[in-house]
Amino acid sequence: MLNNNLTWKTSPCSHSEWSQSDLVRGSRILYSQQWTLITDSNDHKSIRTVLPPGPSFISPLLVRVLSGLSPIQGLRAVVRETSGHQLLEIWDRHGLRKCLNLTALNKHGRVYDDAQFGCLSWSECENKLLYVAEKIKNTSIEKHDGESPCRKDRSVYCEDWGESLTNKSVPVICVVNLQSGSISVLQGVPHDVSPGQALWAPSSQSVFLVGWYHEPFRLGLRFCSNRRSALFKLDLDGNCERLSGDNLSVSCPRLSPDGSTLFYLQGRVFGPHNQCLSLQQLDLRSRRTSILLDVVNTPQPGEFAGVYEALPPCCLSADGQRVVFSSARRNWKDLFMVDRRSKKVTSLSDSFYDLPDYGSWKLLTVQKDLMVVCCSSPNTPPTLVRLVGFLPSAGETVTWQTLQQPVMTFDFHWTVLDVTTPPEEDNTHYSGLDFGAVLVKPSRPPIEAKTPLVVFIHGGPHSQFPAEWNCTTAGLAKLGFAVLMVNYRGSTGFGQDSILSLIGQIGSQDVKDVQTAVRTALQRDIALDPNRLAVIGGSHGGFLSCHLVGQYPEFYRACAARNPVINAATLLGTSDIVDWRYTSVGIQYSYDQIPTAEALAAMLEKSPITHAAQIKAPVLLMLGGRDRRVSPHQGLELYKALKSRASPVRLLWFPEDGHSLSRVDTQADCFLNTVLWLHQHL
Repeated sequence: MLNNNLTWKTSPCSHSEWSQSDLVRGSRILYSQQWTLITDSNDHKSIRTVLPPGPSFISPLLVRVLSGLSPIQGLRAVVRETSGHQLLEIWDRHGLRKCLNLTALNKHGRVYDDAQFGCLSWSECENKLLYVAEKIKNTSIEKHDGESPCRKDRSVYCEDWGESLTNKSVPVICVVNLQSGSISVLQGVPHDVSPGQALWAPSSQSVFLVGWYHEPFRLGLRFCSNRRSALFKLDLDGNCERLSGDNLSVSCPRLSPDGSTLFYLQGRVFGPHNQCLSLQQLDLRSRRTSILLDVVNTPQPGEFAGVYEALPPCCLSADGQRVVFSSARRNWKDLFMVDRRSKKVTSLSDSFYDLPDYGSWKLLTVQKDLMVVCCSSPNTPPTLVRLVGFLPSAGETVTWQTLQQPVMTFDFHWTVLDVTTPPEEDNTHYSGLDFGAVLVKPSRPPIEAKTPLVVFIHGGPHSQFPAEWNCTTAGLAKLGFAVLMVNYRGSTGFGQDSILSLIGQIGSQDVKDVQTAVRTALQRDIALDPNRLAVIGGSHGGFLSCHLVGQYPEFYRACAARNPVINAATLLGTSDIVDWRYTSVGIQYSYDQIPTAEALAAMLEKSPITHAAQIKAPVLLMLGGRDRRVSPHQGLELYKALKSRASPVRLLWFPEDGHSLSRVDTQADCFLNTVLWLHQHL
């Protein structure tokens, strides 16, 4: 799902845009669908019926970069890529209204379309658009203090923002005047700050933005909510002021409908690179900031567990008194609403029983109190069910309306496991923490034989495997494997204490947690075959996979790892998140850190390479040649160690791919080779 917009004329319309992998083209195609919702004539907050959508519209010829809908006239702004040029198109219901060739105008470099910096914001008058682009490289403007010297000499090294943000170095805020067709680059942003996530302030004479500090040097930004940043207000005359505190991490500014309050997420700098965040509210009149939702250290059973992910662009009720969002809660992803007056958090998904059990809920948008939600589970893909419902009044529940019934639901069996930490493995600093896992089994297990089990471990390490659709898990289950997706201590959704418990304990606590989860699953389900176990994972999941086959060499019969961390000591000088290399082993990081023998020894001690000589299981390695987070030389290090000992190992090299191995052809290649590897060795 790319995005969803609600438009209101006589009846609300839900317009959804989707991305789907096309193995024939070897690329992703875009298609759109639209539903018209008929509300009750006496109660406009009650949906009477939903008109079915027509055929999906597919547009694979022009690559869309960004898209945004104006709130009043319903104009659609689209930035497209075609023939090496970026075009800004403005569409109305009659067709194309205006088109600007941004590349030919030569006011800036490429437009940012990523989730970290990118934005496309309409002004109140709907005559201006706001976006972020790379500063033009051939400028002859005199160099200011702090400006990168690469603007003067192309041979001088130019920093970027790391994995998946390569070639993004110096972002600038751009405003296009749709009446004159002119583009201006806003001045006044502090020279040690890289701006992004911009939106118009009330009256459209200034903008709010997030600024990431890039001195003394840039660190990787993707999947990192711990980078020093601040909230700024910049007017069109170049006057800039900081609105948030210092030495904090902020993101996702969202303006209330009446323009009185700015909401944003806030976290700590350094430490875990993903964390439980607080939701802040800034009164723009008094300039007072208060906490709407604080960090949750240890959630109570069944209660809200904290905010762990970005807010959707539209997440506020019409009166601005309620904020709606999705967030991890243990082994699920749920939908929540917080009331500003009472600060009470309510789950909006707990009371929905009309459809089969959905593991996870994702909020797409809220407009005029109408929510659009995407649901999925391990046996139901997310593209098949969309729900809409109005925000409830106090004491009421949401009446959900299904836009489309699922046309394909796989009959996998799935269940959520709560796992208790054995007393001998309890963390004395964060005692009493438990964790969980999601077990997915094929519908037709082998006759007179037990089902082989694949242990699937997420990366991060501070991320989550929620009970939602996962293509890899579904594919393996369809082919006869049971899959156990483990959320070890340190995963999101279990509170900040769980995240902090892993600091200094990687390679031991997380490894033992996965092993405990596997033994728990085997004890609770006798249909699983304890003699046919495999382990797979990527990044930190690959790190744990290689640890497990090294620390428990008689337990697992096969391993498949994507871009795994193998030797944290040798990774220190090549990763875009060098701070995590220190933090993960319990050493506080600072920019001027110089490696010591003690620090390198601690990193080596916690690395899978120390157990390489004990590995007996055949190992499949899949590496991205352009990985900036975990250098592919990490996997090569294990490959050589295993080859020298005549241990079964196979290495797949994808020269054009990065850390996520996300190209369509790469994903297909990795899945097919993983399945063949498992069939061969289990």
